[in-house]
Amino acid sequence: MPTTPTTLTAPTTPTAPTTPAAPAAPRRPGDEPDESVPGPEVLPDVPPGPPHTPPGPPPATPVRCPNCGTENDPDRTLCIRCALLLDPGPPPEIRPPWWRRILRRRPRQAPTAGTRPRRRLWRRPRLTLPILLIVVACGVWFALPHLSGWFGFAKDETGTPEAVPPTRFRASSTAPGHPAGAAFDGFNNRYWAPSAAGPETGVGQYLECDFEQPVRVLKLVVFSGTSTKMDEFLTQARPARITVQLTSADGTRVTRKLRVKDQPGQQTFDLRGSEIVRARLTTDTTYGAGKDRRLAVAEIEFFGRRP
Repeated sequence: MPTTPTTLTAPTTPTAPTTPAAPAAPRRPGDEPDESVPGPEVLPDVPPGPPHTPPGPPPATPVRCPNCGTENDPDRTLCIRCALLLDPGPPPEIRPPWWRRILRRRPRQAPTAGTRPRRRLWRRPRLTLPILLIVVACGVWFALPHLSGWFGFAKDETGTPEAVPPTRFRASSTAPGHPAGAAFDGFNNRYWAPSAAGPETGVGQYLECDFEQPVRVLKLVVFSGTSTKMDEFLTQARPARITVQLTSADGTRVTRKLRVKDQPGQQTFDLRGSEIVRARLTTDTTYGAGKDRRLAVAEIEFFGRRP
């Protein structure tokens, strides 16, 4: 008959009953503990490595001079070689012309925060520019007839006048050998003299000349007497006061009274006249008049501008 296998078991040792641990006695401050108290775990010493530094900014690029091409440090302002400004900055703003400044509209000012902009029931029209243009146009319109005179006056004041000699001459009377043309020939050692002689000689006598084309007269030069030498100058009578009458092409006459000094040589007078075609010089008073003395005028010259 089959047999049942037998299982062997090891004998068990009786276990002593576990008794609960007695509570620890109270410990006063400063007493040593009965048992060792577990402390923090001590790790093995590890040799320190190199300190970790954060990565810095990349090196700055050197600045190249626009003039000589030399490389300079980024913090430099002037080139180390040619001393030129390395970074001149943006060019200055060019001011717009005056007509653009007039036509440019100013930006509207934004209202202050928290306020309500006031509505304008009537908006004033912008009349400044139209009024200015109308005034300029009126000024140009009224100035057009006078522009030539203004330009001529400016030219007369800034330029040097030229000699404008007449082409035809005549006199109230002439003495033999002393015609009227002798006073306009450019020589001051030949003179004009009237035919009459005596204490009242010369008063009312005149010289008259015509210009081939209308001229603008600016100055008159008079050489009184017979010559520029003193011993010859006193031999005849000399004009003291002269009335000059200038006649223009349209018949307008300009009269000027001149006082002549009793001295030899050139005497210059300002005399203005436009479009002059004829001039007459009449003697009002004289110096040194007497018996057997005639009035003497050595030279008359006109200076001005030709058309």
